Amino acid sequence: MDLASIRIITHDVDRLVRFYEALTGTLAARPAPVFAEFRTAGGTLAIASTATVAILGDDAPKPGSNDTIIVEFLVTDVDAEFARLHEVIEDIVLVPTTMPWGNRSTLFRDPDGNLVNLFSRPAP
Repeated sequence: MDLASIRIITHDVDRLVRFYEALTGTLAARPAPVFAEFRTAGGTLAIASTATVAILGDDAPKPGSNDTIIVEFLVTDVDAEFARLHEVIEDIVLVPTTMPWGNRSTLFRDPDGNLVNLFSRPAP
């Protein structure tokens, strides 16, 4: 079994896509107006409208209500990425910090309130 993707459900696909395009520096694949994907070697981050899960009724994911998942991106230089994205990030949770296990991380929230972690691993 392979993890294929993580999908974020949102009321505003375009707004979230713009945020993640600025974050990743890549354009999303947009096969439909209600869906977008950011494909990387390690997996895919999908952004989808509530319309894509409407068939689930009351059991459908509710945008902006997540408080358990962190979307993580491995980067070469956390400090440089934080400086590059400073104007895009509205809700900083943790400025670049070296964690007790050696990773350097910065955490912030995307426009829907999902936590995002940019991190780098310590040099061997």
